Amino acid sequence: MENSFTAVFEKVDDWYIGYIQELPGANVQEKTLEEARESCTEAIALILISNRELAEQRTNS
Repeated sequence: MENSFTAVFEKVDDWYIGYIQELPGANVQEKTLEEARESCTEAIALILISNRELAEQRTNS
């Protein structure tokens, strides 16, 4: 299964700020747009793993 997410990027001074609209807490700040995109990809993966683990813990409790 493949998921699609909406990444929003904004340049603020010398930084690129990015966030994923569908995942609260998936926020990044990097010096280049490419780095911000990579960080968003990592943030998505980490949040999905964390959410899956939390759901499993709740199910097993």
